[in-house]
Amino acid sequence: MSEELRTVWWDGEALGLIDQRRLPHEQITVRCTDVEAVAHAIKAMVVRGAPAIGCAAAYGMALAARAGAANDSGDGEARALLERLAQAKALLDAQRPTAVNLAWATARVLRATERFVEAGTSPTTAAIAARVLEEAHAIIAEDLAMCHAIGEHGAALIPARGRVLTHCNAGGLATAGYGTALAPIRTAHRQGRAVHVLVDETRPFLQGARLTAWELREAGIPQTLITDNMAGYMMRRGEVDCVIVGADRIVANGDVANKIGTYSLAVLARAHGIPFYVAAPSSTIDLGLASGEQIPIEERAPEEVTHLNGQPIAPAGVAAAHPAFDVTPHELVSAIITERGVIYPPFAEGLRNAVITEGQPRQG
Repeated sequence: MSEELRTVWWDGEALGLIDQRRLPHEQITVRCTDVEAVAHAIKAMVVRGAPAIGCAAAYGMALAARAGAANDSGDGEARALLERLAQAKALLDAQRPTAVNLAWATARVLRATERFVEAGTSPTTAAIAARVLEEAHAIIAEDLAMCHAIGEHGAALIPARGRVLTHCNAGGLATAGYGTALAPIRTAHRQGRAVHVLVDETRPFLQGARLTAWELREAGIPQTLITDNMAGYMMRRGEVDCVIVGADRIVANGDVANKIGTYSLAVLARAHGIPFYVAAPSSTIDLGLASGEQIPIEERAPEEVTHLNGQPIAPAGVAAAHPAFDVTPHELVSAIITERGVIYPPFAEGLRNAVITEGQPRQG
């Protein structure tokens, strides 16, 4: 397969998505024609992964703008369209509260649109909608470029015959097409290095078993699938050289929110003297929060724990917890790999430098 997956795309009139709930057995696409459909796709995990849902949300804003322009009735419609975009942002942001890329993307689109309206001479709603779509296209193009840069910077951290442990899916399916945690692995493999990936299955949604294993197989990268509770055993046997995970939010001190189970891997890696790396674009960095204690943790339906593929795996009536993410303290992180380079502890200054945009650090 090609190096890039087509995870999120614009078909000229609507947003196209791979339905990640159906992989690896079926490759089905979903077409979203309005912002409500995009919001549902994000909530239902048709599309998932922090950068990918940010890209999808940007196109959700574009669909809201197109709908507003289609209903243009004349006077005051530019201001009404901005209000419609603000409402679309609120709807989209509410679907997955932990991953900061979602709110980052919708805020970027809204700010760009507001500047366009303020700078123009009574722009038409059609022109405003075109500007929104242009910004969404820019976000997806930049995400792809950032992921390739992460791959180049991170590949140098993998030993020549590196055995890398991953968790969840932070590959092309979770981004615009190349991946974050999988980007250094893809790049090292492309360079001809003998990398081997240990793939955590990642209960309860099985993103590792269903998605990462599928991506690596399609790319021809050697792998071994393991259950989550095998990681410590593999580390003790000397079969892990480093751990590379993605992130849904990295806050100002370097604390990292990622898929539930990440914190456990970081503790195990520290106990065994194994480097623990986090790979993420600068859009995942949230300088507005001082520490991981402030990160909202999404609670998903307990049925995703008590059932597997729609089939019950626990006795009827059993209560289940389902925090979808956990927070890894920065003390357990060896380095953070961004498109701007590798950031080593202490992280605060490096993270600030990584989010400089238009001469100013981005807050939140």
